[in-house]
Amino acid sequence: MSLGGASERSVPATKIEITVSCRNLLDLDTFSKSDPSKRIQGWEEELGFGRTEVIDNTLNPDFVRKFVLDYFFEEKQNLRFDLASLTLIFSQDFLGQAFLALGEVIGGQGSRVERPLTGVPGKKCGTILLTAEELSNCRDIATMQLCANKLDKKDFFGKSDPFLVFYRSNEDGTFTICHKTEVVKNTLNPVWQPFSIPVRALCNGDYDRTVKIDVYDWDRDGSHDFIGEFTTSYRELSKAQNQFTVYEVLNPRKKCKKKKYINSGTVTLLSFSVDSEFTFVDYIKGGTQLNFTVAIDFTASNGNPLQPTSLHYMSPYQLSAYAMALKAVGEIIQDYDSDKLFPAYGFGAKLPPEGRISHQFPLNNNDEDPNCAGIEGVLESYFQSLRTVQLYGPTYFAPVINQVARAAAKISDGSQYYVLLIITDGVISDMTQTKEAIVSASSLPMSIIIVGVGPAMFEAMEELDGDDVRVSSRGRYAERDIVQFVPFRDYVDRSGNQVLSMARLAKDVLAEIPEQLLSYMRTRDIQPRPPPPANPSPTSAPEHP
Repeated sequence: MSLGGASERSVPATKIEITVSCRNLLDLDTFSKSDPSKRIQGWEEELGFGRTEVIDNTLNPDFVRKFVLDYFFEEKQNLRFDLASLTLIFSQDFLGQAFLALGEVIGGQGSRVERPLTGVPGKKCGTILLTAEELSNCRDIATMQLCANKLDKKDFFGKSDPFLVFYRSNEDGTFTICHKTEVVKNTLNPVWQPFSIPVRALCNGDYDRTVKIDVYDWDRDGSHDFIGEFTTSYRELSKAQNQFTVYEVLNPRKKCKKKKYINSGTVTLLSFSVDSEFTFVDYIKGGTQLNFTVAIDFTASNGNPLQPTSLHYMSPYQLSAYAMALKAVGEIIQDYDSDKLFPAYGFGAKLPPEGRISHQFPLNNNDEDPNCAGIEGVLESYFQSLRTVQLYGPTYFAPVINQVARAAAKISDGSQYYVLLIITDGVISDMTQTKEAIVSASSLPMSIIIVGVGPAMFEAMEELDGDDVRVSSRGRYAERDIVQFVPFRDYVDRSGNQVLSMARLAKDVLAEIPEQLLSYMRTRDIQPRPPPPANPSPTSAPEHP
């Protein structure tokens, strides 16, 4: 979606970051509070511009994920915000919406506005709070690691499950959330994984701007316990390039009540470094190729492909959810793969003629070369497999993840990045092995997209996503968050428009790929190559799984 109308401009657009919070939302969940997420749209557009993360069990969410828009003073740039709650069965309930112009947000006092949410008849839907800030041109990115010592114990039956929340200060004295660490379970002395954050997100180029850091004990029901806080600045953080910096974690309430109160523990900044921020486009211009692999669930729980009730049903009138997910993601990815050859596998089927169960069989029936020509070739092989194999089970992810990981492990120079799309209908049968495979793959140039189709409960897929609690196996944590899971039903257009459904899905599931690619390049200190000359010599074919 474009929020501007002119095709050519003499002055570059101003980049504006929109931060979203909500207060006093409708509580539609029977057993817990609503789990809200938000989509931003243009009034004249069908396709959502962007979507926040889901925040569990709260009626007063402060979203970390921002919306970055091009702002043009001379235009009226209309916005629509839609809020939905993720229910216990992973469908979505509408919580309200707000209509306003981008100029209203920027022109509000302190570039901040609060508007009522509407759209649910007879109900007060709460309010939406929007804050706008112009982004600096700073392209630096900071990487840091922190640990804590002797934090307050908050859990009755165990220790605490600590995580950090970073806020940057605003000119009016308020704070804007800009980062959350992962949760470290059952410890008062956590060591968080290193993370990277753009300097403009941390302080927007003002090195002396206050950065506030809250320490919380994570609770499953969303009522996280406040342990304490401390403040710093980018300039102070940067001193840790030469020395450790220790901060006292203070709880103002406890400090007022207890005369002998000292602190609620300490947080130590173990390391801090700053590098120039390269963009996804920088790497693509330098020749980095995206290698796309598909894995499709052929287990019996999908239903007989000859029956209209099957998730694999080959209707002459419309694509199945499997085919739509494959086509939506593949048609975007294929533009970044020069040879347009895609390995495609199935899992959970009995293969002819002997009825052997396979969890990793080539859809084109060629064990020596599983590559299909373009997304149309993948679809053709998928339809052919449905006619020849017997849907069976169980649902194993690890074999195909390890297959792609073996190919990715051979390429470590930044020239190739692997994206595995897994489309499945339900419960995973090898959770332990899959976690182990993901943890191992997290150190490789690789990302995994999981699309869930059908009405099943997908709690295990949410766990693999690792947005809140990083995936771990045998005490080892994933080096990076490389998994993105979405249920396809969240993107199905109510009017039955398949093109719109596919566009919505592709936009959301591919949104994290650029940052995941960048996180790999940063951890390996791989800089983009210079763009090739106008008539480059042919390059060697990539290693395919």
